Amino acid sequence: MTSKVTYLGDLRTENIHLKSGNAYITDAPTDNKGKGEAFSPTDTVATGLANCMLTIMGIKANQMELSINGTTATVTKTMSADPRRISKIKVVFDFPKGIDVKSQKILEHTANTCPVHYSLHPDIEKDITFNW
Repeated sequence: MTSKVTYLGDLRTENIHLKSGNAYITDAPTDNKGKGEAFSPTDTVATGLANCMLTIMGIKANQMELSINGTTATVTKTMSADPRRISKIKVVFDFPKGIDVKSQKILEHTANTCPVHYSLHPDIEKDITFNW
């Protein structure tokens, strides 16, 4: 088992990672009858793409003896209606200076082959920007 999810009421869930005990909550967004006081479930999906891409770039960077420490990613999720779903995820990466062009290309390719990227439905537009 990976996690335990408990419905707390008022469109809020508590999510516990069973191996570590780490936890977070989700709320429905304000445009869908929620309080919007935490990540929504679809926010976690969109953010998971950036998490996954950064993680596997970190693995590759370590193998290449490079540091990408301090790299940030901003995530913008776009929803569509009928059915309500994620229609687009935009991720903008900002890297520290000093990474050579060859390494940049390797890291970009690595990021675009992460498991979450492959797991998202092909109808979800993925707009990925790498700022070096």
